[in-house]
Amino acid sequence: GGDYKKIRLTFQEYFERVNLEPLRWGKPFSALIGALYAQKSFGTPAIGGKDSMSGTFKDMNVPPTLVAFAVDTVNVNNVISSEFKKVNSNVILVKAKRIENELPDFDLLKRNFDKVTELIAKGKVISASTVKTGGVAEAVSKMAFGNMIGFAFDSSYESNNVFEADYGSIILEAHESLDLKEAFGEVSFEVIGKTQSKESININSVEISLDEALNVWKKPLEKIFPTKTEKIEKGIENVIYDKRGLKTPVIKIAKPKIFMTVFPGTNCEYDSKKSFERAGGSVETLVFRNLSSKDIEESVEAMVKGIKSSQIVMLPGGFSAGDEPDGSGKFIAAVFRNERVKEAVNDLLKNRDGLMLGICNGFQALIKLGLVPFGEIRDIDENCPTLTYNKIGRHVSCMVRTKITSTLSPWFSSVNAGDIHLIPVSHGEGRFVASESVVHELIKNGQVATQYVDMDGNASYDIRFNPNGSVYGIEGITSPDGRILGKMGHSERTASDLLINIPGEKDQKIFESGVKYFK
Repeated sequence: GGDYKKIRLTFQEYFERVNLEPLRWGKPFSALIGALYAQKSFGTPAIGGKDSMSGTFKDMNVPPTLVAFAVDTVNVNNVISSEFKKVNSNVILVKAKRIENELPDFDLLKRNFDKVTELIAKGKVISASTVKTGGVAEAVSKMAFGNMIGFAFDSSYESNNVFEADYGSIILEAHESLDLKEAFGEVSFEVIGKTQSKESININSVEISLDEALNVWKKPLEKIFPTKTEKIEKGIENVIYDKRGLKTPVIKIAKPKIFMTVFPGTNCEYDSKKSFERAGGSVETLVFRNLSSKDIEESVEAMVKGIKSSQIVMLPGGFSAGDEPDGSGKFIAAVFRNERVKEAVNDLLKNRDGLMLGICNGFQALIKLGLVPFGEIRDIDENCPTLTYNKIGRHVSCMVRTKITSTLSPWFSSVNAGDIHLIPVSHGEGRFVASESVVHELIKNGQVATQYVDMDGNASYDIRFNPNGSVYGIEGITSPDGRILGKMGHSERTASDLLINIPGEKDQKIFESGVKYFK
C-alpha cells in the first residue's frame, strides 16, 4: 500500500575488517555506489544509516552485505498483507525486466509500482507479495500458507522459470470480478492462476498439499529454531467460574489515576498508557533511575508519592534488567519490597480499595512478590506458583487464543466467562508452574482468570495454542478478591487498525473495566 515516490531509506552495512587490502575496501565502496545508482534512478533519498564494518572474528568474516530499510507513511486503509484472502481470486504477476548486467529496467519498475499502488488504493487488490530468491514458487507458497488457501497455476503459465529469482516482480490477488484489461491499462500483467478451496498447490499435473509444503519449508531450521515440543496427551480441565466479585470502592472517582513505573528494560509503557487513557483514566508515568544510589533513593520517594495519590498501580511488560538470570522481574520485585513502597502498596490495597495490574514482565514481578495469588507482598518459597522458562527453550512471539475462565475480578467486569479473545504474547519466561493442589485451590477460588485454548475453545497443552507450556493452560491469575490481576498476554496492544488481518475479538476491555470500577 505504500508509494515508492514517498519512501525514505536507511542503510546498514556488514563487511569484513578492511585492513590494508584494496579488494576489501572495494566491497563496501561498490555496494554504496550501487545503492546510490538505484536511489537516483528511483528518486529515493536515504535519511540514515549504521556502520557495522567490524564483521571479522579471527579467521571468520561475515558475508559482505548492504541492507536497505524502506519506510513510508500511508493511510492505514490502503495497507494490505500478503496472505491469500479468498477462494477463486485471480492471481496476477506484474513482472520486472532485466537489462544489461542484471540491472532492472527502472522506468518499467516505476510504472509497475505506480499501477500497483493505484489498484491497492482503489481496493482492487486484496493481497500482494514481492517475488524474491525462490521465485514465483516461493511467493505463492507463502501466500497460500497464511490462511491455508490453495492455489492452482493456469495451464497456460510457463512453469519452467517458477523457481527463478525475479526481484522487482510482484504477485497480486485480485477480486474475481475485476476487469483486468481495464484495471491495468498499458501496464503488462499475466494471470498465473486462481486461488482454490482445496488445500494444495497444483502445477501442470502435480498436486502438492499445503501441509506437506509447509512442513518441508519449516524442516531445515526446526533444530535451530524449534516450533514443537513433546506432546502431552493429558487433558486439561476447562475452568468456568461465572460469579462476579461483590467488592466495590467506598469512594467513587470519575477519572481514576493510574500510576506506572518504567524500570530499566520496560518497553510496553506507551501502549499501556494509551489503553488507560482511551478508557478514561489519567496516567502518571515515572522513569525509575538507578545510575546512582541518590537516583534510586529519589525514584523510590517518587514511587511512594505516586502510589499514594493513585487508585490503580500498573506494572507494564518488557525485559526488566535484560531479564535477569534465574528469573525476570526480580529488579522490579526488589524495588516493591522496599519498606516504604511496600507500605504504600498495602495501604492502596487494604485501605483504599485500589487495583493492581501486571502484564508479562509485570506479571512476573507480581508473582515474585506474592501479590498474586496471595493478595499481599509476602515471602515466597518453592511451593508457591511461579513463572519459568518456556518449554520450547526460547522466546515466543505470536497470537494466542485465551478464554475468560473467571469473572471474579473487576478487571473482567465487562466480559463473560467463556468469552474468547486473540491476544499477542512475547516472552521467554511465561510458563506458569504450580502443584496440582495449588492449581485446584486457585480454580476453586475463581483465581484462574484465563486459559490458553484451541480452536474449539478447550484448554490445551498443544504448543500451537499454549506456546509456553503453562500447566492447565493458565495464562492469568488473580488475588483472592480479584483486584490484582497478573497475565502474560499483552492486552494493551489493541487499536482500531491493529491486527485487522487476523479474525477474532482482541479487546478484553480490561482497561475500561479497571477505570469503570471507580466510577
